[in-house]
Amino acid sequence: MEIVETRKNAVVILEPRGRIDASTAGLLEEKVLGLLDGGERRLVFDLAGLDYISSAGLRVFLVAAKRLRSAGGTVALAALQDRVHAVFEMAGLLSILRVCRTREEAVAVA
Repeated sequence: MEIVETRKNAVVILEPRGRIDASTAGLLEEKVLGLLDGGERRLVFDLAGLDYISSAGLRVFLVAAKRLRSAGGTVALAALQDRVHAVFEMAGLLSILRVCRTREEAVAVA
């Protein structure tokens, strides 16, 4: 998995590419927690390049959402591929996490 980080105004955009599974979820979690510990409060995950996500990966998004909510921040997901969207849906996370069609939409609501 590769993680590309960009910034648009006060929003940090993370683009994990490839697979988020038990062997790579820790890398993403470390990155996210480092940003949150550094004071970031607006986060967007652009998932257009994500091919696969396991339950370990889903946990990272839940941790980020929980930490940001308690700190008064926001998180949004963007551009989920159909198979990744289906995993979030099966796990019941679409009602918990804000999901947008495009990165631009996500940045606007984050």
